Amino acid sequence: MATYDAARAQPGGSPPGASAVPRLRVQGLGVRFGGLDALVDVGLEVADGEVVGLIGPNGAGKTTLFNAVCALVKPRTGTVEVAGAPAPGRPHELPDVGIARTLQGLGVLPDLSVLENVLVSVLRRPDRDERAAVALKRVGLTHRAGDPVGALPYPEQKRVALARALATRPRLLLLDEPAGGLGPVDVLDLGTTIRDVAADGCAVLLVEHHVDFVMGVCDRVVVLDFGRVIATGRPDEVRRDPAVEEAYLGIKVAR
Repeated sequence: MATYDAARAQPGGSPPGASAVPRLRVQGLGVRFGGLDALVDVGLEVADGEVVGLIGPNGAGKTTLFNAVCALVKPRTGTVEVAGAPAPGRPHELPDVGIARTLQGLGVLPDLSVLENVLVSVLRRPDRDERAAVALKRVGLTHRAGDPVGALPYPEQKRVALARALATRPRLLLLDEPAGGLGPVDVLDLGTTIRDVAADGCAVLLVEHHVDFVMGVCDRVVVLDFGRVIATGRPDEVRRDPAVEEAYLGIKVAR
């Protein structure tokens, strides 16, 4: 695993004037599939301008939590609030409250151009051309606007997926394994972009297995294991937590 150099993407916390009400608040969330509890009494908050990492072993419930926030899964218990109000109950309503999400996979349209891919996400906006142009500039793909996405290398296709989310001008950005499959330079650029987005006041919640990346770019980290939160705090605190070392980092801790 490449070491993430955080020098160009330091966590900075919420910007001055950020709302005291969390952009995202999850309380007592429980999700069950058949007889399996995928999430149990999960709670977390993400403030405006904050980057929070959600980590844990495979099957810990990270994507299930994203799906619950995005109304793709109906919780059995608990609440999800966005800016102090109940989160939308239907996925197509998410942009109306400023929520955007990327997927583990690319989710792009390979036969369309880079610009067309981004425009698809904001077709109903009267300022869609401006939004697309700003999003492409932010991810460094302005020069690729006319190229078919399918002809781009994988890291640039991932940038297209991020640009599609950014074009909606989210207040809450959910990133599902954004660094997956990227090399060291692309990971560094991604971290810088995420910090820049947060500096503009956007709340960012990201799921990621690249531990050095998470610890370098996030203000706080939440750790799930078997659907339960086992640790939360600053990256340095979480990294030293014995429960995290044993459950996630694979280090057997002497008791």
